[in-house]
Amino acid sequence: MSPSEIPDLGLTDNNAGCACCTPRDHTTAAPGVAVTSTDTLAPAAAGAVVADYLIDGMTCSHCVRSVTEELSAIDGVTDVDVQLNAGGTSRVRVASAAPLDDGQVRSAVEEAGYSLAPVS
Repeated sequence: MSPSEIPDLGLTDNNAGCACCTPRDHTTAAPGVAVTSTDTLAPAAAGAVVADYLIDGMTCSHCVRSVTEELSAIDGVTDVDVQLNAGGTSRVRVASAAPLDDGQVRSAVEEAGYSLAPVS
């Protein structure tokens, strides 16, 4: 079902800018990787490669679920942890068995409806 086919029940703030609730162009931000380290997310992820990514446009738990599902579908990903900054730039930490290709991460984030934020 496309967004235009979803009936408006008057519950969505069309000015909120939420990528999951309102149409928005997410192709303008450049991709960036903030940090790559060997930190672990949880005991189950011991020995994993961990990378942090910055993502623009997430505003709610639905946004977090969408990004988590897409990133978790990448081969080798063992854990995804999102620190939501509603309406701003959120930090997403991804643990994997091996280093991830930034193109795969960018594609997964864009498939969820968001974009990687540039690293300043």
